[in-house]
Amino acid sequence: MRPNLVRKQYLVSEDNIQKVEKLASSRGTSAANIVRLAIEAYDPHGTEDMQAPDLMELVSEKLKEAISATKKTNRKVANALKSLDTVKD
Repeated sequence: MRPNLVRKQYLVSEDNIQKVEKLASSRGTSAANIVRLAIEAYDPHGTEDMQAPDLMELVSEKLKEAISATKKTNRKVANALKSLDTVKD
């Protein structure tokens, strides 16, 4: 079931408009949906109430994700460089 939506107007910078439109375009959705998703994801208290073991688990998880993404990007860069070297020869 779709939630009851209410039309509101807010002033935002041109940069923010461009960011929202770029995200919407890349995800194949509307700018309004991107704003709704951002509002739903926003948590002003974040990790404030988490205990040390939970925080360490979160940090560990995010670090593993970052390492994995870095390795993947490094492989792509290495392959691109290899392709460039092949083109030169």
